[in-house]
Amino acid sequence: MTEETDVKSPHTLLLAAIGPEVEKIEEAMRRDLQAATEQADPLLVIILEYGLFNGGKRLRPFLVVLAARLCGLQGDKIYDLAIAFEYLHAATLFHDDVIDRADIRRGKPSVNKAFGEVAAILCGDFLHSRSMYLIGSHGGSASLEVFCRATNAMVDGEFLQLRNARNHNLSEEDYFAVVRGKTALLLAATCEIGALAAGASSSQQQALASYGLNLGTAFQIVDDLLDYQGDEQQTGKAVGNDFQEEKMTLPLIVALTSATPGDKKRLLFLLDNDEARRAGFSEAYALIDKYDGYALSRNRAESLVADAVAGLDVFADDTAVSPVRTLQALAEYVLARNK
Repeated sequence: MTEETDVKSPHTLLLAAIGPEVEKIEEAMRRDLQAATEQADPLLVIILEYGLFNGGKRLRPFLVVLAARLCGLQGDKIYDLAIAFEYLHAATLFHDDVIDRADIRRGKPSVNKAFGEVAAILCGDFLHSRSMYLIGSHGGSASLEVFCRATNAMVDGEFLQLRNARNHNLSEEDYFAVVRGKTALLLAATCEIGALAAGASSSQQQALASYGLNLGTAFQIVDDLLDYQGDEQQTGKAVGNDFQEEKMTLPLIVALTSATPGDKKRLLFLLDNDEARRAGFSEAYALIDKYDGYALSRNRAESLVADAVAGLDVFADDTAVSPVRTLQALAEYVLARNK
């Protein structure tokens, strides 16, 4: 591989773009938290340091910055707005770990494990409150409306997932409704709010919101595939965990939809029966593969990524290091990632 080819590869381009931005995002977070917690309880400060600065990818604030740059906004004020999304993301993780009674997050004890459930919930509440303050202060009422719509959708998605927890005949339509609510609409909001901050046209705002929605949906599908086909050393969790928890993810839904009555009955038996589910993962894996559950799910993710990238045609792309190219590289990374 030549040096020129390597520089232009999507992964190399993405790493080169995101590294400096992550530094600026984290600098903005530290400045804001120092000001916001001057009169706060010392334990809150300790938990924020522990839970926020723990190797996160900063994807959501990065998307805000990219969208704003793509629409012509320069300067560093955008970071004060972008970090709201990292705060919201962290708040949901703190609360999710309490709900799931999770002990580990990113290779070390979760906040609830290290500091207790009450402290984790309170810290998540603080971050949620702070995120709304930042959006309102730096983005105005239009951005706050988009932000609140996305957070409401997250709650709706959680309730829909809760209602369907034991529904083993879940439709693809219901699956995608959960994904949109829990994951994709928030990524759409990051892109749309970045565009709003830059004073973008309505067509540009819509293109970026659509990019985020499609990217977030594809991201979740790849997550589903990695749970069945990933390398445990890369993903950090046991292969087949979703199946053991009876989660109706896309590969399984696709297979159940296409399977013969006999194979569908067998898959549902493996899913319903605790002992069979523990011992029968390899059989379930083979049945899903038989009905192209993995291949068709991969095709759906690839189609969503293609739609996301195609929508960026409304923007000029005149350099190899433009925000458009970085967004394209990010979309390709979502398909290629192994963890």
